[in-house]
Amino acid sequence: MRRAAHIDANQPEIVAALRKAGATVQPLAAVGKGCPDLAVGYNGATYLLEVKNPARVAKRGTIRPSDEMHEAWHTAWRGHVATVWSVDDALAAIGVLRHD
Repeated sequence: MRRAAHIDANQPEIVAALRKAGATVQPLAAVGKGCPDLAVGYNGATYLLEVKNPARVAKRGTIRPSDEMHEAWHTAWRGHVATVWSVDDALAAIGVLRHD
């Protein structure tokens, strides 16, 4: 039996900002097996976003087995997938903001 999916502390803020920008958001964390955390629809396109919390990664300082699974999933996926660390990253990933 699978444990409850972990959601990074910054994910609710990112989801709220995406929805405020006019995107639809479907959480996918319960899917597991390396699948990204969010499916985001915006301007007729679908974006898959893996949410990472910089504070948690800095505190832990090591890679978890689930991180390796995410990396393998991302490498194998033939569509759009992005890792986001902040609201600005998420908005840039769907084309709302530009990172220069």
